Amino acid sequence: MIIDLRSLKTNYGFKDLYDLLAKSFSSKLDKFIDLLKNISSIKIVGAEVEFKWRGRGAINLSTLFDYLNKKRVIIAFDEAQRLRGPRSQEILSTIAHAYDYDKNITFIFTGSEVGLLYSFLEIDNPSSPIYGRYIYTLSLERFPRDVSIEFLKQGFSEVNMNVSMEVIEAAVDIFNGVPGWLTFFGNEYIRGTRDLSKIKRLAVELALEELRNLVKERGERYAIALKGLAEGANSWGRLKRYIEEKEGRTISTSILHNIVKSLEDLSIVKDYEFLDPIYKEAAKELR
Repeated sequence: MIIDLRSLKTNYGFKDLYDLLAKSFSSKLDKFIDLLKNISSIKIVGAEVEFKWRGRGAINLSTLFDYLNKKRVIIAFDEAQRLRGPRSQEILSTIAHAYDYDKNITFIFTGSEVGLLYSFLEIDNPSSPIYGRYIYTLSLERFPRDVSIEFLKQGFSEVNMNVSMEVIEAAVDIFNGVPGWLTFFGNEYIRGTRDLSKIKRLAVELALEELRNLVKERGERYAIALKGLAEGANSWGRLKRYIEEKEGRTISTSILHNIVKSLEDLSIVKDYEFLDPIYKEAAKELR
């Protein structure tokens, strides 16, 4: 079961989380109905699952996982870093309980913001509820050129589509081995978009929307920093001068450190360089 956490609010409550759980269970109801129908705090109306999440008889996550343990279940939290927040310790404690007692359940945590994902899990923090538990880590790094070409060739072959090497190599040049963008290109091409410049533009617009959301959440200074990095302010001193010139005032060392650290945690930059060429293009368009 995949739980899509992209829409989870920063200061989410348990109702928000249970709504997403209900949505995920509803999409896989045929596989879980024999377990869920025996839980008094869960109501099934047609093809929709509803949780009683508060008051007398409300279900908690530990009890839910104990019920699910009657079958072999894999639960994947997509963009799991969104679970950071006021409820994170309670959720980690629940995961730790399931790890110890629910041997039929496997958890998968995926996230595009690697630093924040590790910040949520706290696997190296002795005070974390899941400290010491076995975790297998799979990092999806940027593909080398030959792997990128083979990745696209295999993908197109799976849908019986013949695409010229010229097109594949051009796409690899544009998206520079980033698996997500290579997949984005492949999907758009299969849907009928044949203009590579148009596909790139769609990718840039998608990245730009995500950066705007980041700026809306964290402040306009992030827009200035991102734009500066995209325009070549690729050192501490250059970035500090760039922001100060744009704002017309001095920026403290601690504030600049926090901005750079946050952008690294979000897996946007490393060593003052963008990890993703599409995000770099998008950052130049921030206003």
